[in-house]
Amino acid sequence: MYIATISPTTTMPAVLFSLMLLGALCSLGQAMSREERHRLRNQVVEMFDHAYQNYMDHAYPADELMPLTCRGRVRGLEPSRGDVDDALGKFSLTLIDTLDTLVLLNKTTEFEAAVRRVLSDVRLDNDIVVSVFETNIRVLGGLLGGHSMAVMLKEGGQHMQWYQDELLHMAKELGFRLLPAFNTSSGLPYPRVNLKFGVRGPETRTGTETDTCTACAGTIILEFAALSRFTGEPVFEAHARRALDFLWEKRQRNSNLVGTTINIHSGEWVRRDSGVGAGIDSYYEYLLKAYILLGDDVFLQRFNIHYASIMKYISQPPLLLDVHIHKPLLPARTWMDSLLAFFPGLQVLKGDIRPAIETHEMLYQVTKKHNFLPEAFTTDFRVHWAQHPLRPEFAESTYFLYKATGDPYYLEAGRTILDNLNRFARVPCGFAAMKDVRTGSHEDRMDSFFLAEMFKYLFLLFADAEDLPFDVEDYVFTTEAHLLPLSLSTGPHSSSIPSNRTSKEELDDSNFDWTCPNTRLLFPDPAYPSNLREPIRSAVDKSCPRPAPYREPGMGHPPLRAQDFMANNPEHLELLRRMGVSLIHLKDGRVQLVQHATQAVSAVAAEDGVRFMQDMMELSSQQQKEQLPPRAIQIVSHPFFGRVVLTAGPAQFGIDLSKSSTGLRGFATVAEPYSGCSEITNAEYVRGHIALLQRGQCMFAEKARHIQKAGAIGGIVIDDNEGSSSDTAPLFQMAGDGRSTDDITMPLLFLFHKEGNILLEALKEYREVEVLLSDKARDRATIFKGVDVEEDCLTEATTPTSFEPIGQSQMSTLEVDELAPEQVTPSQQEVSPVEQDTSPAEEVTPPEEEASPAEDVGPPEEEATEADLARPKEERDSEDREEPEGDTDSSSQSVDELLADWREDLEAFQQMEKDEL
Repeated sequence: MYIATISPTTTMPAVLFSLMLLGALCSLGQAMSREERHRLRNQVVEMFDHAYQNYMDHAYPADELMPLTCRGRVRGLEPSRGDVDDALGKFSLTLIDTLDTLVLLNKTTEFEAAVRRVLSDVRLDNDIVVSVFETNIRVLGGLLGGHSMAVMLKEGGQHMQWYQDELLHMAKELGFRLLPAFNTSSGLPYPRVNLKFGVRGPETRTGTETDTCTACAGTIILEFAALSRFTGEPVFEAHARRALDFLWEKRQRNSNLVGTTINIHSGEWVRRDSGVGAGIDSYYEYLLKAYILLGDDVFLQRFNIHYASIMKYISQPPLLLDVHIHKPLLPARTWMDSLLAFFPGLQVLKGDIRPAIETHEMLYQVTKKHNFLPEAFTTDFRVHWAQHPLRPEFAESTYFLYKATGDPYYLEAGRTILDNLNRFARVPCGFAAMKDVRTGSHEDRMDSFFLAEMFKYLFLLFADAEDLPFDVEDYVFTTEAHLLPLSLSTGPHSSSIPSNRTSKEELDDSNFDWTCPNTRLLFPDPAYPSNLREPIRSAVDKSCPRPAPYREPGMGHPPLRAQDFMANNPEHLELLRRMGVSLIHLKDGRVQLVQHATQAVSAVAAEDGVRFMQDMMELSSQQQKEQLPPRAIQIVSHPFFGRVVLTAGPAQFGIDLSKSSTGLRGFATVAEPYSGCSEITNAEYVRGHIALLQRGQCMFAEKARHIQKAGAIGGIVIDDNEGSSSDTAPLFQMAGDGRSTDDITMPLLFLFHKEGNILLEALKEYREVEVLLSDKARDRATIFKGVDVEEDCLTEATTPTSFEPIGQSQMSTLEVDELAPEQVTPSQQEVSPVEQDTSPAEEVTPPEEEASPAEDVGPPEEEATEADLARPKEERDSEDREEPEGDTDSSSQSVDELLADWREDLEAFQQMEKDEL
């Protein structure tokens, strides 16, 4: 499949877009020899030994290994990493998480020794606050998986003959230590608990939280139900079911989707975006696997209802894009996080193989492009968050797809994972997480899930059935890849556990898929998976030649050329449909072209579509332009005096501010009409000023010409996409309109909605607002040289924001504006980091606060809610120039409040990963 991301414009030559060719290699994958598979299997074992032995030698009994400094990470002795440290409880986390991996890899002697160490050394009553979610899946799951393996080995009669359920006793103790977290009116657990004192108050960061993620509350049932059925204590399963029941009741009834974050007391959704990645992922996984493990029909019913909505609203093969639960046709963001890589594996369990193959192929090509899956990447497959903590989800899906299809292509994908781990992550003391997949820099961490999950799935991928000490088909994998026996479905459980059936009407047979698909029947043709991958052309290897399609005499050229395409032409859209090309409207205002060859009306039409997309690529590369750095808009009038600096996007026409030593300084005013798409009617106010305009309705160059004709000395275009911000979106560059722009002799800059609203609110509050447009923030001493500015004005802290230097995580995407009648030429921007200048004169720091870190320090588990800023309207006062009015919420906010909200959002986005991310 071809994918092209473009700006919304009616003429396709005009368009800058990022065209990505995703897909398979030129030739079909050939079967891997048995000897090669065994070599890779042995390599997996060697890599595991390298990681495990270094943990035991340099870190044990600490929770995790720090592979760069060759020592253990002990909570309280190392600098805090924030909420991510809540996974550490001084209970030898990595050892417990690795127990069943040892057995799977036939390391029975090491397993027996590890169990003895756990029993003698590990304590579960430490006075420490831990994440309920992480402790459940890693520690409780690890103890139960270890117990399952110990029982299996003991029944074999050769090993663990001394074992008397000691790991199960520890699991039961831990289960009771987690139970106080469930003491809420809703049944949803608090996100944290003190292992020694339970939930006791603010001094321990417990009992005061109000929110938890959906996955945090909905990823309990497997471990707690297994604990109940192993021990005969029904209380654990009952609490887990109650939490799931509450989440089900709070789903959005029209879309049948759940949000990302929920209030544990009221059940109100705090974050209403819905996807299959961070914050929700394992909730869906546990619904299906709870049915597999426990045999309760209600879990399958709920999963199928959710899954239908996921495929209706979230799945846009090969993409999986978050949406709003109340408006599921509205995308919630334009990037994906790496945790969604588990979803193709879950689709295999569901039996929906085709979208699993397509999404996995997209993930594979992103992996090949960056060596690892970045923590988050955009819909055009650029890096959004650059970290990679050695997550195993892609390996998990690779294994399940190989099991389902038998296609050796997935063995090659597994080889790629192995090679990249050894080439880029391996260090003398283990394997180090990637701090930045683009530069290859490391982070001093090796999370326990790397040993618990990665090596299980890779070993299973390359191993033969006779290499395994037991039949994995007798077990279900938890989200941490711990092994729970399916025999638990017949284990003892109390009838006091509620049935979860809220009504007979809900248990409609139409909600069930009673039989598992037979993959041999699904794939009578061994080439079927390859045929699905074939259209998804590789973004890494673009050299695959494609012969021109055969045409009947007189058929002529393809029915539509890229340079002729106009996105508002119904005939052109119909031609695209016939070629299997569809348009996806993204939240950031761009449009993505996606080509599915299988959806074309004929083979010839499919080839036309391929050539159309290739033509787009060629047109784009022909017009490729130099990467432009961000610009700065600095508010220099009272009471700001240069402290507020807004990150602005440049234009590829007009005056180049980087060639000006002083920049352009002037008072801001709102143009009328606000769109700037026709002759300016308030030219007397615009003349000699910097005009503010709203994005949309015409090309950027057209806006510039209109305000220049009215006498403006510069212009600022403000995004009409409510909530957009430079904190979370790639740098926006404004392209021309396909004609010569030499007649535009003034600078034009672009502000996202959030930053633009700060400027508009300042204009409403202070009337006279002077700004400085420049290539970078200027030192205030330079701005006010020779000007007598009172010291108290220069030190007041009414503007708690600063120019955020653009780090490597912020990429520049050239785009053009909407609905232009002219033809313009597409160009393509390659991804490259925008350099930052960190000289003291250019860093603007709030006087009473530390400056925000310049680099993107990591993806948060909970993304900050964007301020509900009003969309400016085209209205004015009767006596003077008028500013656009917002809604009542926005207009009631002062500039200080907007700035405070902005900083709060920025700090939230810069937190280290929480819980899952």
